[in-house]
Amino acid sequence: QVQLLESGGGLAQPGGSLRLSCTASGFTFSEWSIVTWFRQAPGKEREGIASVIAGSGVAFYDDSVKGRFTISRGDAQPTVYLQIDNLNSEDTAMYYCAADLLSGSWHNGEYARWGQGTQITVSS
Repeated sequence: QVQLLESGGGLAQPGGSLRLSCTASGFTFSEWSIVTWFRQAPGKEREGIASVIAGSGVAFYDDSVKGRFTISRGDAQPTVYLQIDNLNSEDTAMYYCAADLLSGSWHNGEYARWGQGTQITVSS
């Protein structure tokens, strides 16, 4: 079955860190695959926050997360990670990964594949 699987979310304290994983199952990322992490907070629109070109590792970030979020590729598996440091309450959201950009820009374009999401809740 072809799917994207996110993991790594959970309950975290302010100031803490989490690492999310996005793993391709049933397919692999091509050299030119663009894999992007999105998040959607309650009552807000989904926003693209970080993206990586699978082959080169070139990364792109939304200004709102620069300096705290790091997107990277796994070495041995078709996995993309999102490291989130210094968590705060505004990071509470459902986090999704998407792969293979079909049209538009990385942060709001159309993607071929989406995962089901992993929830992050930041609370003391």
